[in-house]
Amino acid sequence: MRLKGVTIFVTGGAGFIGSAVVRHLLRNSHARVVNLDKLTYAANLGSLPGATENLKYAFEKQCICDAPGLRRLFEHYQPDAVLNLAAESHVDRSIDGPGEFIQTNIVGTFTLLQEALRYWRTLSPDKRARFRFQHISTDEVFGSLGEEGFFTETTPYSPNSPYSASKASSDHLVRAWHETYELPTLLTNCSNNYGPYHFPEKLVPHMIIKGLAGEQLPVYGDGNNVRDWLYVEDHAKALTLVLEHGAVGETYNIGGRNERTNLHVVESICDLLDEISPGQTGRRRDLITFVADRPGHDRRYAIDASKLERDLGWRAEETFETGIRKAVHWYVDHQPWWLAILERGYQAKRVGLIQ
Repeated sequence: MRLKGVTIFVTGGAGFIGSAVVRHLLRNSHARVVNLDKLTYAANLGSLPGATENLKYAFEKQCICDAPGLRRLFEHYQPDAVLNLAAESHVDRSIDGPGEFIQTNIVGTFTLLQEALRYWRTLSPDKRARFRFQHISTDEVFGSLGEEGFFTETTPYSPNSPYSASKASSDHLVRAWHETYELPTLLTNCSNNYGPYHFPEKLVPHMIIKGLAGEQLPVYGDGNNVRDWLYVEDHAKALTLVLEHGAVGETYNIGGRNERTNLHVVESICDLLDEISPGQTGRRRDLITFVADRPGHDRRYAIDASKLERDLGWRAEETFETGIRKAVHWYVDHQPWWLAILERGYQAKRVGLIQ
């Protein structure tokens, strides 16, 4: 039985990707899942329906920068693995307030590594050999691509935003703790995720929610920035596959092979909304407006996931077309989830303009 008798810490398990990983593990494995989350503005325990009734699940409100708190949890739960998804992740917010990104993404990862190492050193040789520390990162650490080519696991790092610089730093720390202290680490770098339970500040949910309200749909610059889109449930499956079968010390790129311009993404959402939830004021495409570009906006990202596909047999199940249809349907059908976020005071205002 898959992961039977295994206890896994999922940091950031109330966030977007973290909650998808928790849902996947609870649904498709016998692992005991401990969700460690600070519960920042973007966290939402409502993204884990039914989890609290599951005997394999536990939640601990915990900041990864708090070493004594982490130490107590390591000693209490005796985990066999850590999946580190705790991070500040919104590029625009990192432009306005980089300090929080440095603290959580760099200092937090360092603190978690130190406590994991301290705990790992106390284990028996057999348990040491089985333990894994898996760090989840982004393709943004590689910088911007030209019109051709792909990011591979050996692409030099060249981060261009405070967010990507903080994630690049955390990746280097993870590598160093493996090379220097022999902590059994794994590292993954993923492309743009989308899907259910995505916080409304990100492009896909932002456009769906504004489109449903008949509001203007702001597209940065000329809209031709390209991203490789990965459905979040495909990502969750990849992460657990790497955890179970990945080679210690290795990095795996995770991408959907779904390159699309931002404008194409927004137009696709418009067309799906017109089909699924027709508006009263004409086509949603007419709501698209072009606004000042984000400072340092990388032009193109594209992941080569060949290593993961070849070595571990993973394939993204969703194309962009099937995934974006699922996403739009989900937001139309689950309005209470995101309306509750808006009612808590989230303002969908533009940030990151360096005014």
